[in-house]
Order: sequence, then structure tokens, then C-alpha cells
Amino acid sequence: MGSRGCALLLLLGAALPLLGSAAVSPERSLVWGPGLEAGLALPVRYFYIQAVSATGRNFSRSPPGRTQFKVVIKALSPKEVTRIYTPHPLDRNDGTFLMRYRMYGSVRKGLKIEILYGDKHVAQSPYILKGPVYHEYCDCPEEDPEIWQNVFSCPSQEPQITKDFISFPTIDLQRMFKEIPSKFSQTRGAIVHYTIVNNHIYRRSLGKYTDFKMFSDEMLLSLARKVHLPNVEFYLNVGDWPVEYRKVNDTPGPIPIISWCGSVDSRDIVLPTYDVTHSTLETLRGVTNDLLSIQGNTGPFWDNKTEQALFRGRDSREERLYLVKLSKENPELLDAGITGYFFFREKEKELGKVPLMGFFDFFKYKYQVNVDGTVAAYRFPYLLLGDSLVLKQDSQYYEHFYTVLKPWKHYVPVKRSLEDLLEKIKWAKENDEEAQKIAKEGQSVARELLQPHRLYCYYYKVLQKYAERQASEPEIRDGMELVPQPDDRDSVCSCHRKKPLREDL
Repeated sequence: MGSRGCALLLLLGAALPLLGSAAVSPERSLVWGPGLEAGLALPVRYFYIQAVSATGRNFSRSPPGRTQFKVVIKALSPKEVTRIYTPHPLDRNDGTFLMRYRMYGSVRKGLKIEILYGDKHVAQSPYILKGPVYHEYCDCPEEDPEIWQNVFSCPSQEPQITKDFISFPTIDLQRMFKEIPSKFSQTRGAIVHYTIVNNHIYRRSLGKYTDFKMFSDEMLLSLARKVHLPNVEFYLNVGDWPVEYRKVNDTPGPIPIISWCGSVDSRDIVLPTYDVTHSTLETLRGVTNDLLSIQGNTGPFWDNKTEQALFRGRDSREERLYLVKLSKENPELLDAGITGYFFFREKEKELGKVPLMGFFDFFKYKYQVNVDGTVAAYRFPYLLLGDSLVLKQDSQYYEHFYTVLKPWKHYVPVKRSLEDLLEKIKWAKENDEEAQKIAKEGQSVARELLQPHRLYCYYYKVLQKYAERQASEPEIRDGMELVPQPDDRDSVCSCHRKKPLREDL
């Protein structure tokens, strides 16, 4: 074999051990994903490309050479003009590419998606999405929730939702209306009371610290534009901590408060955090750390990463200060620094302060330390999506997807006290192949569970389960105000499920 063939085999590694020619075959390459479904409206649509060789083998690293995949998306009809933001496909460094596009207007006839490698079409390109194809701000909800869930490929069950509702076979709205404002809004001051009736969203704030309702408002409005929501009345805790700690056998028993974070000793019903929700809504619009962009910015290949564990963050928990001490004593194993002091300002002089680090730069390191903040560290899903091994502190707190994760399969567990952290870092260094396998398993499950369309499914399923258990009809209470859909004059759409506007006649 010539030197060129040897170099390609070294580059592609074990995935192509017998491959004589490592050229990408455009026609054999694979394309799939929700962004190829006309009816699957999302803030940012996305799909995947798998590079495949001429002999039918999947690439497991970026294909060699300068040729790149290129995607062109335009309205199917030349008479329709709409703005579509189509950045270059993200190279996920494993032979797959993630393509994202954001529509700033809707098209009635449909979209044409051309996927090219060089000057040749890839897989079944061009892909025709028969219209109408709606952009994010088109208010055109599917009336039949079953149809919508099928289009979104929503799972029939979510383990955490099933678990959360065990405590609430029946939901007494009148009891909640009498009890929650006095019990929770005064002590926590971060409760928002929502009622959804006829797919309109109403709310009133209970307490001083409800600014984060902007995140729940935005997600509920986005969901209501896509599917007709059940009539439902609920209370959302927009603070950090879970709030309902009563047990089922207590008198009175617990009340179903919805929160962004749960704990092993609370009864709150958990939704995806405001952080992943907001980043999903704002993808390709100023937010850099989102569930999609992170996948194309996972740092060097595993073998080229720095063999240290990394931590950067605020001083929101004492264990984080301990991390800095460990780092100073063991710099060859751990690089930890506090980027801002709020809770332990007196420690800044002793421990020092480090500059902020771009999140994508985290993945220059092989190991990531995940330590709780005030509650669960909301960076955990992003760390899993990277190409590094996550060392996760044992925690009483959890996000909506933790139930599916298994220690030593998707991450390496570390004691609450962090007393075994150095030992676990040493283990990872001494067992590099196993450490990489766990990192890949964690990345794989996160890619599946944290796809943006799955977050919409999760939100809907919580509202659906909740509505089924209501013992009375939801009411629009005194003091509630309508949360209006955004005025989108720049990109008006005509929903085919509604009567046409006069200008469309």
C-alpha cells in the first residue's frame, strides 16, 4: 500500500480497517432527522448527515480532504421569497454532520433542500418538503395532539413524568387555589399561576422573584403555536429550589407544583430547565451554548485533549471552593478556578479568581468536573454532549432526563464530599479506553434525549398528564392577564387550519 493509503488508514482509525479507498460516496451517505419533515415546526430545524465510503462503511472521523458537505435551502416556488439562515453543517468529529437552519418566514408550496458533497447530490437529495412549511412564529396549532405527537416522534412514556405523577392520581384545583398563594408565594416568592384555556395562556405572578417567567411564557407560547394544548391550570415555581416536600401520607398531602429542578426528597413535577429551554428557543440567534451548536464544538480528538480534569464556575457551593484547593495541590490532575464570587467573597483573596473561559474551550480537556451550584448544575447536559468524560458529583438534585442515566455507563460518579475525585481522575488516566467509552456513551444518550424536539414532547406530556388528573375545570382567575402571542408583522403566515386572511383571498 502506498504512503497515501497508510496515511488515510491512520487518520480514519479502526472504523475503516480494510478500506482501500477512503473517499466519501455522496450517494451512499445517509441523511435523516426532523428538519426533513415539513410539519415539524421548531425554532431551528435540523437534520444529520453520515459520511459513508464507496465500500459502504461509515466514517467515524471527519473525512479527509478539503471537500465539504454543502446545503442549499430555498422555497420550492420561485414566486415565494423567504429568508432562511443556513450556516455550514457542523462537523461532529465522528463522521456525522449536524445541519441547522432557521426560517424567518413561512412558505405555502414547500421547501427544496439540496445536500451536496462537491458537486454531487448526497443520498436522496434534493429533498422536497411539501408545504405549507411554517416558521417558528407562525400561530398554526395542530388540533389533534396525537397527530402532532406522531409528527414529532414523541415517546409514549417518559420515566420521570411517570414517576412524578405517582403522588398525584387526582389534582384538586380548588385546594391549590386556596393554599398555594399563602403557603408558597410568601416564603419563596417565585410562583407563577398559569391557566391555559382554548389554547390561550393566562397568568398571574405570586411573589417578588418571578422575572424568570419570561422563559416559561416563551416556551408555552411556542408550544401553543404548534399544537392545541389541553385546558389546564397549574403553578410553576420559577425559583432555583424545589418547594414541595410533603409526603403522600402526610395530612394534608403534597400539592403538584411544577419546577425546573427536582430532588430526592421533594414531590415537585419537573420540566426541562429554563436554561435548556431558552437555549433551544434562541438557537442561531445570539445564544452560543445551545444543545445543537455544542455538538460541533467538542474540541480536539480524544487523544489530543489535555489529560486534566477541568472546572470553572461561580462560588455557589462550598465544594467548589474545595475544588480550587485540590487544584492548587494537584495541578497535574485538576485545573479548577472560581470565575466570580458572590456567596463566599471573603475567600477570593485566598483562592484567587480566574477569567471566564469560553465554554467550547472546556472540551480541550479530557475530563469535566460537574459540581452542583445552588441546585443541580445546569451545565451538565452541555458537558455530556461534548467529547469529554464527565465526573459527576453525587447529588440530591436532578433535571428531567437524569432518570435514564447510569453511573459508570454515562458518567463517572464522585462522592458528594469530592473526597474521591482525585482517585477517579487517576482511574480515568490509567483506564483511557474505558474512560473514552463512558464519554461516548454519555454523549450518545444526551444526543438522543436532548434533541430540541424532545423538549417540546416533554413539555406537552407534562401538561397532558396534569390535565387528565384535574378534578375540576381550569379557571381564568381574578388578577390573571393574557400572555399574547408575539406580533410578527415581518413574516406573516396564513395558517391552513384557519380561515384565510382577507388579503389572502
